[in-house]
Amino acid sequence: MTSTSTIMDSNSFKAKDLASLDKATAALVARREVLGPSYRLFYQKPLHFVRGKGTRLYTADGEEYLDAYNNIPSLGHSHPKVAQAVSQQLGLINTHTRYLHEGILDYAEDLLSTLPGAIDRIMFLLSGSEANDLAVRIAKAASGSTGILVTQEAYHGNTDLIAKLSPAIGADQPMAVDMRMIPTPDTYRLGTGDIGQWMAGCVKEQIDDLRRHGIGFAGILLDSIFSSDGVFPDDAGFLRPVIDLVHEEGGFYIADEVQPGFARTGEAFWGFERHGIVPDIVTMGKPMANGIACSGVATKAEVLSAFAEGSPYFNTFAGSPVAMAAASATLAAIREDGLQENAKAIGSSLKEGLQELARSFPELGDVRGAGLFLGLEIVVPGSTRPDHATAVKLIEEMRERHVLVSLCGPAGNVVKVRPPLAFSNSDKDLFLSAFEGSLKALGA
Repeated sequence: MTSTSTIMDSNSFKAKDLASLDKATAALVARREVLGPSYRLFYQKPLHFVRGKGTRLYTADGEEYLDAYNNIPSLGHSHPKVAQAVSQQLGLINTHTRYLHEGILDYAEDLLSTLPGAIDRIMFLLSGSEANDLAVRIAKAASGSTGILVTQEAYHGNTDLIAKLSPAIGADQPMAVDMRMIPTPDTYRLGTGDIGQWMAGCVKEQIDDLRRHGIGFAGILLDSIFSSDGVFPDDAGFLRPVIDLVHEEGGFYIADEVQPGFARTGEAFWGFERHGIVPDIVTMGKPMANGIACSGVATKAEVLSAFAEGSPYFNTFAGSPVAMAAASATLAAIREDGLQENAKAIGSSLKEGLQELARSFPELGDVRGAGLFLGLEIVVPGSTRPDHATAVKLIEEMRERHVLVSLCGPAGNVVKVRPPLAFSNSDKDLFLSAFEGSLKALGA
């Protein structure tokens, strides 16, 4: 039996569709057999991109697509400032962190200046998976316990440790015996007026259950916008009672900022900032260096000490001069190009446009988000029941209109909109036009 993953399989090519592809695309898909069966492709008709610029991607045939999903090149594809920084550094030296270099220190100091003052140490890695893996190890060492809490549809990465804390990978992926899951804070369906207190109650139940089984509580690992759970950002501040409880119970809060960080929400540079809380550990990745492999774990000196005193750490390619040059250029461009402000303004306008469409299309049950990170709930009209089949058809219709989005949520029915931060008014208008056209096509 083949495992199904909500984050990997809701919007992926199926082998049964191979015969429907054009000859060139089918040949490329067939060649991918050498990569093994674990890899997935987007869309029933996979796309072959060879070039990108800004918010646009271009196929081998020269067709242009609006990228409304890819937050790895958060500045936009092929950003000239990042390309120049990387090229210049490659022409000088690219080695590792066991030699002295100003690049890593300059960037570390600059990045830490964006975080709460209590967070004063940072370590670099290559991926969000590695960052979350190290963060959990740090929390376990600092607490002297092993029990970790996550949400029931969380995705935090694919290392052996973190895959066991990522239920969204699929039902066949075994979870760790010392982890517990709390329900997603589904503000669309729960009908509770105080989501923070409700969630804190769920956390307390699971901490108590860990202890009943002889497992000490180390901490909670949360993505502050609940990206894989279906995108639940509001109301800002609802996480505060949850984290207060975590600290009262002796645990640490790991803020997974791989998706909501780096100005994505518009309202704040970091997703957790919207909730008025200070994490013990912050992890970051994807958009950090606009496509160059780079991630980080920022924490407090006193939290890091137990791990650092007992575990020397080295990652061959992480924190290299090239990675630091790309990350520095990315951070500078976010500031210089006003991308946080852009995310707030364009994201708000896009959300309003989608909410207007929801009044005419009952299958669009909820529009939620912060900045340029939105979740669009596709439901059976007249209910809150998820409609996965319609959601899949919708994103395929969007693809036919040359606009790229994907799906998330436990039922794979939430359209995930997460474009580069350089998304413009004209991009927004194109997106809304394509989305309205796609909704109309579904009812045709």
